[in-house]
Amino acid sequence: MDRIHEMTVFQTVADAGGFSAAARRLALSTPAVTRAIASLEERLGARLLHRTTRQMQLTEAGERYLGDCRRLLAEIDEADRAAAGVHAEPRGQLLVTASALFGRLHVAPALFSLLALHRQLTLRTLFVDRVVNLSEEGVDLAVRIGELPDSSLRAVGVGRVRRVLVAAPAYLAEHGRPVALTELARHATIGFTGLSVPNDWRFQVDGQQRQVPISPQLITQSADVALDAAVAGLGLVRLLSYQADAAVRDGRLEILLPAFEPPPLPVHVLHHEGQRVSAKVRAGFDHLVAALRANPVLQPLT
Repeated sequence: MDRIHEMTVFQTVADAGGFSAAARRLALSTPAVTRAIASLEERLGARLLHRTTRQMQLTEAGERYLGDCRRLLAEIDEADRAAAGVHAEPRGQLLVTASALFGRLHVAPALFSLLALHRQLTLRTLFVDRVVNLSEEGVDLAVRIGELPDSSLRAVGVGRVRRVLVAAPAYLAEHGRPVALTELARHATIGFTGLSVPNDWRFQVDGQQRQVPISPQLITQSADVALDAAVAGLGLVRLLSYQADAAVRDGRLEILLPAFEPPPLPVHVLHHEGQRVSAKVRAGFDHLVAALRANPVLQPLT
């Protein structure tokens, strides 16, 4: 019981950003919180927090331990819920991560319908263009685009996205439509760093990868900016198919050189394989998988 208390105090200190704030959340005195952290560090034989009079930071060991605390305390909470007979009803907070634009356009609508089905469920989203460590950041579900490394996470494929080359009709009318990779050198280009390095594009020719150097006038890490620049006629840009989908469907962009596209990228929904899956995670996982597989913006799995 003391271990659970110490882990709870440590997680609250990390989340609250300080001892006094954690004490208020836990309805404890600040000295009691300080003693709990000191006892925990002594038992572990490791410093978890760097503390000064003005700030507090997690050590490397503290960051790793925080991820373990989140996972173990969540499992304990779920065990309590199961024993109380409420395991069948999804409830509690679900934290879901995805890339920024895909999350906003396609994951969020699926989560809205999930919340409408389960009124005792609450939701936090982390839509960011970086790979989030599920354990360290306490994430329940993730939607990932691209090949996955081997891991202990359970991953289920929901579809695929293409890497498409696009340009605005007005740009093509003025500068011509490229029909071969060798013609790209004479075209203005936009570099989107979220998909590739800014000075080359890679294509597929007769089953072999072909690298084409580019000299973009604009380089951006934002898919929205890259998309807007292409629609404005600034040149050719490489995007994922879902990013360009709406603009292609309404005629603001056109797809170029589709015969040379590299293989499509898989899209997966992931959760922790090792931990006992709670009702909230199972409900969210199953709902996201079904919703994304039905989404026409994704190519079906083959």
